[in-house]
Amino acid sequence: MTSTNDQPPAKPETLNRPLRKFIKRTGKKAMRWVAKFQSTQSLVPDTPFIDVGHFPFLAEFEEKWQAMRDEAQEILKHRDDIPGFEQVSPDQYRLARERQWKTFVLYGFGQQLPKNCLQAPVTTEVLSRVPHVQTAWFSILAPGYHIPAHTGVTKGIVRAHLGLIIPQEREKCRIRVADEVRAWEAGKTFAFDDTFDHEVWNDTDEERVILLFDFDRPMKWRGRLLNKLMLRLMKFTAFYQEPKKNLADFEDRFEAATRRADANLEKLSE
Repeated sequence: MTSTNDQPPAKPETLNRPLRKFIKRTGKKAMRWVAKFQSTQSLVPDTPFIDVGHFPFLAEFEEKWQAMRDEAQEILKHRDDIPGFEQVSPDQYRLARERQWKTFVLYGFGQQLPKNCLQAPVTTEVLSRVPHVQTAWFSILAPGYHIPAHTGVTKGIVRAHLGLIIPQEREKCRIRVADEVRAWEAGKTFAFDDTFDHEVWNDTDEERVILLFDFDRPMKWRGRLLNKLMLRLMKFTAFYQEPKKNLADFEDRFEAATRRADANLEKLSE
């Protein structure tokens, strides 16, 4: 299947501001040094994929995945009001285009989005038991879409994926992390370090939906201290501030859309 994003995307004008470019360039250099230190502090293997046995709390996600899938399906009834990742975070313009990769966010930068969380109570409850969850969202990938190769920001987190709605030809819907490729499976989780080069393909004609969430990597105390410091510093940058504002706006829009839908159903039932 031909990818829908073969042409290079246009860079948003706001990302061309000199100060923002300087901060991003300097931050990348600093994070490379930080990553080397974090790897020495890690209490779990510093490998692309990490055995889920290191994270016992992930078992509950597999136990309750069907309830989470049902919540995602209800949310998808309003898919036109779910933002593309690039609308939430303009920095992701190379990865997400034309709302082909949508994100319904439950946690952003360690904080719940309360209105969105009301739409997925079971998922939110289980996420609340994850130690130091940082981000969580229903990740909705359009048929035929390819997320180009990229790397994450910090080795201080571990990323987990739970398969919810997976195309029938699941071997054609896959992720590569470093040199290893895996296909998603409904009701199954895997964990990986997103600072390794990774990319995603959905070479099917069906939508793919997973629960994606990040949590603090288990580390020695020096690593934990540095991770907290880096996260605090990040909150002063546009990388944090801009998505935070956008998330609040989209959260309000989605709530309004569901209220309109509920009101229309009430009128039809009268």
